[in-house]
Amino acid sequence: MGADKLRVAHIITQLELGGAQRNTLYTLAHLDRNRFEPTLLCGPGGILDEEAKGGNGSTIFIPALVRPVRPLKDGLALGWLYKHLRHLKPHIVHTHSSKAGILGRVAAYLAGVPVIIHTFHGFGFTPGQSPRVRRFYIRLERWCAHLSTHLIFVSEANRQEAAELGIGTGKPSSLIRSGILLQPAKESTIREELGIPKEAWVVTSVGNFKPQKNPLDLAKVAEQVLAEDRSIHFLLAGDGELRKMVETYVTALEIAPNIHFLGWRQDVSQILAGSNCFLLTSLWEGLPRALVEAYAAGLPAVAYAVDGVRDILRHNETGFSVQPGDTAFAAQKILWLKQHPEDAHRMGHEGGKNIAQEFDIDVMVRRQQDLYESTWLAVPMKEYYEPRWSV
Repeated sequence: MGADKLRVAHIITQLELGGAQRNTLYTLAHLDRNRFEPTLLCGPGGILDEEAKGGNGSTIFIPALVRPVRPLKDGLALGWLYKHLRHLKPHIVHTHSSKAGILGRVAAYLAGVPVIIHTFHGFGFTPGQSPRVRRFYIRLERWCAHLSTHLIFVSEANRQEAAELGIGTGKPSSLIRSGILLQPAKESTIREELGIPKEAWVVTSVGNFKPQKNPLDLAKVAEQVLAEDRSIHFLLAGDGELRKMVETYVTALEIAPNIHFLGWRQDVSQILAGSNCFLLTSLWEGLPRALVEAYAAGLPAVAYAVDGVRDILRHNETGFSVQPGDTAFAAQKILWLKQHPEDAHRMGHEGGKNIAQEFDIDVMVRRQQDLYESTWLAVPMKEYYEPRWSV
């Protein structure tokens, strides 16, 4: 590498308020500037856009890069990504999320980028898709893995699933956890803000109101808990397309005073510090950052046993694993935790010990830096910037 800095271009679909987005922005801001020169390419319209503009690296917004499948816009986004990569000439492209992971890797390959790294924060194929659509996305991921130099997984469950499906066969890969800041908030004013009594038991969930996060099941769990104990309060931090449906469901049950819709929040650690338990009803996950944050705050968790959740939640030790859809069992375990405060405290403490160091966000950045340098050093220089397609 000599005295030159490695130019690293990160590509992500949109800067929503999610774990993949937050970790990408943190990486960009904390890469060693003596060794790396970072750039971010992403679609506009995310809640974290302003944070990206004010960051330490340059940000390029691709107007055609949107989350839904839109063939015309996707083609335009591919063209613009290719054009910017030919101009930037990064040594390394690092893609995140399904849409950007596909378009970004294809653009990087065509532009002749020497090193192409992709992080799986989950998969674009999901349980709710038709078999035909699911097979198509699996084939697409296999092909894009073939274009990749190195693959990163955030959970062992996703790594195993990829191996079973033939995604990345023969490609080098690493397990690099999605990190968080391991200094949880010590004080919280969320109870005062919402008028919740100090002695009340508070259950918190954090996530987008979209099909993956399955927010209607949150409401169903709350319904069954409150049928037994009306003193418990639920905090739902997040927003999205399904929020109105969940609000309507809660209002019809007349449990609205105990269900607090917080919308998008930037103070999740403070909210968790004022809570007693964490609840997650996702139907699929790469590795849920909010669950890691809950453990950092010392909370026991009740969560659906899917994908990355299984990596970090130990049943009966750090909380309770629940089969997806079993809202009655989830409600039962929340009530049990309230009735057994010493056990709840012990489980939350064990969860915090379980994530120590491995989920430190600065360790995540250091491991990525080491990977960038090692993969770059392995590149035959004759392959450097020979575009595989030109216009």
